[in-house]
Amino acid sequence: MTARETFDVLVVDDDFMVAEIHRRFVAKVDGFAVVAVARNGAEALAAIASEQPDLVLLDVYLPDMSGLDVLRRLRADGNPVGVIMITAAREIDTVRGALHGGAADYLIKPFEFVQLQDKLRAFAARARALGSDSGADQSLIDSLFGSTGKPAGTTVSSVDHSKSQLPKGLSAETGKLVLETLRTGGELSSTECADLVGLSRVSARRYLEYYLTTGAVEIRLQYGRAGRPERRYRVPDN
Repeated sequence: MTARETFDVLVVDDDFMVAEIHRRFVAKVDGFAVVAVARNGAEALAAIASEQPDLVLLDVYLPDMSGLDVLRRLRADGNPVGVIMITAAREIDTVRGALHGGAADYLIKPFEFVQLQDKLRAFAARARALGSDSGADQSLIDSLFGSTGKPAGTTVSSVDHSKSQLPKGLSAETGKLVLETLRTGGELSSTECADLVGLSRVSARRYLEYYLTTGAVEIRLQYGRAGRPERRYRVPDN
């Protein structure tokens, strides 16, 4: 694959409606275009051979073979096409298989548009960096390999996010209270967190969304019968 202005994408999902949602999401991101949709592993392999996409959004649970089988076949054939696993599979063995198979990224369903957008933009940045004719300095190498420059043994959970530099209008004291409320209260919506902390819902959500970007909290989308899914926040397990 060479770096270029537009990246061709193959969407692979056996659920017609889910595949259509993913197609529409991709269409909203500048620099990406869906060239085909496949419903199973065989269709995916055929479409990759015929369309030669730059990127495959690949589900794990397919009716004829797993997405990991598709990924292994591609790599066995020497095909370096970019692959982002998009799946409900949370098993660590599946995640490990995706990593060992050379998947560029992994996104757990259900997700919101902005999450896929971030994955696509990160993929484009890596692809364009690798397609550059100029040499690579250490900062570029660190970004490509996911290094943060932190001392060995430093993890997200070991960082005191409540003392990190907060955006203007947010206080460290209130941020610490929000995080402690999540740790003791478990999974909470922004409204529930606001009630427990004594903040407005808007203020509570600002803190929660900020800590989501730092990795201090994680999110689960809870789907109801109608309307937008509810965003529920929790502190990741150590």
